[in-house]
Amino acid sequence: MSILVVGSVAFDTLKTPFGVREKILGGSATYFSLSASFFTPVRVVAVVGDDFTAEHEAVLTSRGIDTRGIEHASGKTFHWGGEYGENVNEAKTNFTDLNVFENFAPKIPAAFDDTHMLFLGNIQPALQLDVRRKMPKVALVGADSMNLWINIARAELLETLKEVDILLINDGEAKLLANENSLVLAAKKILTLGPRSLVIKHGEYGATLFFKDGSHPFRAPALPIAEVQDPTGAGDTFAGGFMGYIASQPKLTRSVLKQAMFYGGVMGSFTVECFGPERLISLTREEIDERFKLFVSLTHLD
Repeated sequence: MSILVVGSVAFDTLKTPFGVREKILGGSATYFSLSASFFTPVRVVAVVGDDFTAEHEAVLTSRGIDTRGIEHASGKTFHWGGEYGENVNEAKTNFTDLNVFENFAPKIPAAFDDTHMLFLGNIQPALQLDVRRKMPKVALVGADSMNLWINIARAELLETLKEVDILLINDGEAKLLANENSLVLAAKKILTLGPRSLVIKHGEYGATLFFKDGSHPFRAPALPIAEVQDPTGAGDTFAGGFMGYIASQPKLTRSVLKQAMFYGGVMGSFTVECFGPERLISLTREEIDERFKLFVSLTHLD
């Protein structure tokens, strides 16, 4: 089944203990779509500027990603600069130049009307809701959010969550959204807001899947990586693997959701091995399946 992702396609300037990269391809929709493309057809809606070249777009189209929904506007592409120290779970933002992304108003091509699944990347909740309502026929809706929107656009975010099936956020965001220090209590509160399932990401410590029906949560581990060169985009890559695997299956079941957690972790573990999306660009499906087996072995006593 096809997935439409609406989010950012951007440039990142990064500094980590392993080096510096200037204006490399980034953005939530970039990482998500590259990751999900290993499992299912992917379509992208985003906006870029004059500095986004055919070579940049070829990174996406070479994976079969449909980029007809990427708007080319006059100006510069969204550019984020940040750095990581020894704690790879925390990024220090040096600058955020929204550029053409500041006035982003998602336009859904008519050719995308038959999309099966929708993923609302980390954009303003009002825009997420607008896109959701423009795609009433999708079978499943996933969404991401962040501290900024929880703090400054809570009312709009709560409206959006009423129309989301699966929410993916990290543990700090979950506690902030629910105003709870306990992650379990936070998850229970969030699941009363609309989503049927909630994925809480724990960075290098894996992720936990909570169910609205009260079933026991499911915890997926993270693979210990010797050298995390660049954690940028790991969460978006996780989401792409998670949603992409779900879209590749004929029916959504609890077992499919659990396996999707593993594939999300697999994809995230590859991303951090190199800067930006470099590892996703060189990745093969065979490598993905081999690492999936390794993830499974981490959770079995026999």
